[in-house]
Amino acid sequence: MNKLWLIIQREYLTRVKKRSFILATLLTPLAFGLFAVVLFFILSYKSDDLNRIAILDKAGILKSISDESNLIFKFEDASLEEMKKTYVEKNYDGIMVIPPMKNIQDTRLTVFYYSDDPLGLDIRIMVERKLQKSIRKYKISALNLDAKELESLDTKVSINPEPIDETKADVSPMAAIVGAGIGGVMGFIMYLAVFIYGTMVMRSVMEEKTSRIVEVMISSVKPFQLMLGKIIGVGGVGLTQLTIWAILIPIITIVVQGIFGFDLESSADMNSAAAQIDPDDMQAMAVQVIAEIKALNWWAIGPLFLFYFLGGYFLYASLFAAVGSAIGDDLGEGQSLTIPITIPVALALYIMIVVVKAPQSSLATWSSIFPFFSPIVMPSRLAFNPPLWEIIVSMLVLIVTSLFFVWLSARIYRVGILMYGKKASFKELGKWLFYRG
Repeated sequence: MNKLWLIIQREYLTRVKKRSFILATLLTPLAFGLFAVVLFFILSYKSDDLNRIAILDKAGILKSISDESNLIFKFEDASLEEMKKTYVEKNYDGIMVIPPMKNIQDTRLTVFYYSDDPLGLDIRIMVERKLQKSIRKYKISALNLDAKELESLDTKVSINPEPIDETKADVSPMAAIVGAGIGGVMGFIMYLAVFIYGTMVMRSVMEEKTSRIVEVMISSVKPFQLMLGKIIGVGGVGLTQLTIWAILIPIITIVVQGIFGFDLESSADMNSAAAQIDPDDMQAMAVQVIAEIKALNWWAIGPLFLFYFLGGYFLYASLFAAVGSAIGDDLGEGQSLTIPITIPVALALYIMIVVVKAPQSSLATWSSIFPFFSPIVMPSRLAFNPPLWEIIVSMLVLIVTSLFFVWLSARIYRVGILMYGKKASFKELGKWLFYRG
């Protein structure tokens, strides 16, 4: 046990003391904050170019159309040919021709825009939206309809879930959205952790094998102790890094918001859909989201997330360690061996995307129990309070499977770590499982 602790200590300290680890741990949250700032300014960017558009509307479909700060409409009585000759002198960017509507009940109308420079995508969407509103007013007037009565036909419907069992708490509609967001983030973190730290274990095994250091170490400790110590040590490095990120990223996010003054009203202008939402509604929505996040049972979600992180890490890291012991310094020769490991991880990510939309489905249930999927899928369901029996069964299956594959990988590791000059295959790995020595 003392030797195992020495291996864990060596694997952990040699990595956390590296300059690359310190820089990556500290700079990643800063890069996250910088990325958030850049993304905010990119999404909130609005072109300051003034667009002047001449409108030729002989049929009188458009009675009026509202201008914007960077978009001005001017109605003209001249012909299209005359406007083509003079639109540059009049400082127009383009000419928009509104054709007559042959049938007032037509639901489609093609409007022609003449210009040497095409409309930008954001301006085009804005113009189309304004034309749709103006044509709607024209149809209401032409059909002698009452605008207020038509507006009363548009009814906003919201579903308010109520429990049948009165002893259970109400579930707000926002809870599903918050749960999907948190579940997706947790599942994606698990996906990255399995790949990053599992690959780190594989590379560590490869480095010691190619440098022949392992031959000296094997003389003092058993191969199983060496592999287990390496897995636990690298896992400790991963937990340390994730813990630091979990502390720094929220702090940096708050600081960035305070420095740049991000607010809900400005973020509402990021796109045309959000721009139509009342800022007061968005503030109320934000308050509700924060309340839902606080209402989650973090005392259960936190420990369970840690459990699935460790369970998934031990399961996949042991397989990566076995692969690392079976290959030499050429990472390319081990691609065929790593594919069976990476496929379940990739499938689990796609299943997780579906599961956050339907967290109580049969796919969610069985994929949360299947040990190769559960480390990613089950954390994505924790915010939705899955049944207790599913969590217990999933945990038991993951524990048994992880222990089994750690033992299985150790049998491959003990032979492969001292095997040189021979290309490993699945058939060869199968022989190593039953090798006695």
